[in-house]
Amino acid sequence: MSNECLYREHNTHHSSQQRSVNCENVAITVAMGDGIGPEITRATLKVLSAAKARITTESIDIGEQVYLAGYSSGIKQEAWQSLRRTKVFLKGPITTPSGSGYKSLNVTIRKTLGLYANVRPCISYSPYVQTLHPAMDIVIIRENEEDLYAGIEHRQTDEVYQCLKLITRPGCEKIIRYAFEYARAHGRKKVTCMVKDNIMKMTDGLFYKVFQEIGAEYPEISQDRYIIDIGSARLATRPELFDVIVTTNLYGDIISDIAAELSGSIGLAGSANIGEHVAMFEAIHGSAPDIAGQNVANPSGLLLASVMMLVHIGQADVAEKIHNAWLKTIEDGIHTKDLKSEHTKVLVTTDQFAEAVIARLGTTPQRFTTVSYQHSTQPQKPVSVAYQPQPAAKKILVGVDIFLHQHQHSADELAQRLQQLETKELELQMITNRGVKVWPEGFPETFCTDHWRCRFMLRAGLTELTYSDIIRLLGQISGDNLDVIKTENLCSFNGELGFTLGQGQ
Repeated sequence: MSNECLYREHNTHHSSQQRSVNCENVAITVAMGDGIGPEITRATLKVLSAAKARITTESIDIGEQVYLAGYSSGIKQEAWQSLRRTKVFLKGPITTPSGSGYKSLNVTIRKTLGLYANVRPCISYSPYVQTLHPAMDIVIIRENEEDLYAGIEHRQTDEVYQCLKLITRPGCEKIIRYAFEYARAHGRKKVTCMVKDNIMKMTDGLFYKVFQEIGAEYPEISQDRYIIDIGSARLATRPELFDVIVTTNLYGDIISDIAAELSGSIGLAGSANIGEHVAMFEAIHGSAPDIAGQNVANPSGLLLASVMMLVHIGQADVAEKIHNAWLKTIEDGIHTKDLKSEHTKVLVTTDQFAEAVIARLGTTPQRFTTVSYQHSTQPQKPVSVAYQPQPAAKKILVGVDIFLHQHQHSADELAQRLQQLETKELELQMITNRGVKVWPEGFPETFCTDHWRCRFMLRAGLTELTYSDIIRLLGQISGDNLDVIKTENLCSFNGELGFTLGQGQ
């Protein structure tokens, strides 16, 4: 092994000792991105080159120009081939064109390549970056593939639109185990679960249930749970309560931006998107087209994402060199426009900031703690999920929710009409509107739209339905010229109801 592939610890908390690092060049795919993307990506690549990162790059085009060239996904087939070949992606921010018909490319990449874990460190750099929370040091680990970001939406009536929230046991197990493994690997002391299971008892309830199950395997790590609303409030006012936070897709997207901004600037935050086969690294901010081409953007978010990438591919020596040089640059008051404060000594452009970091390669900060990635000398392997499907439950069909688009009836009038259409197996039990019970015994104060959920249940004395029974009921309803939007079968699983009651039922 060559001498440059040996390196000494610089962290005062560990004894100095030689250790080997990954010396082979690693192929990575790079996308320059849109807006400020090309500027900050060029700056980042310049620092990586100066620090002698052992990488070779393949460039791909994605984003706005690809969308506008007629590729509705924003990415071409040859770009997918590069990502699947290199398995490491450094991505500049992209712009999704306005208007319907364009899906988020970020979401598409994450889900297509199975990048289930989004890791976002949120750290304060006080006093050089202004913040209300000088000691903030939190990592938010967000589920990346499902939840409302499944993007399954429908217009169902004149007045009502629907978005499906999908939470799966495998998805919960993967992200929660990853969070605990991350905490263990990085010396973190606590993992907090954030959910809204007091309202969404089945979806968010499953997430917390799996958190409890997997958490029991990590007794050395402290664990707690917050409802997402009060948890977000505590995050904003008392971030020292948290260490690692694990949560679902939408909540994680929101609170990670909040936490990044609380730390001082969303422009400083990088993120890793980790899957079992591929990993993507990006800044969490957008493409900022309003300042594109002006050479004023802060490249720090993407640069720190590239540090995470280097750790991922086993180049801890280069990651430490860049990270410590970046800290020294911030400490020395070399700031881009977005960080301007009384601690700014020199206001610099995007390119000048990169040059300042390069000039400090090999140095360490004086006030900030020197960064060490002493446990990251080998390429990181994905967390082994080893999901074992549970034995199939005994599933019994006990009813059906039939959703109707109906203008002209009140709840009582609609119920009277539906009761005339009941079958010998199924009887009308309840009607809800936007989830709240409006029949029987509804309140006149309840506002109703043109979207009705009509719950039919198995009659007393019967034990099980067949799908033919439901089809027969639907034939009756359709024959009466009622507009059926959709149906949801109601089942029990091992005797436990697989559906929730209506609000007020």
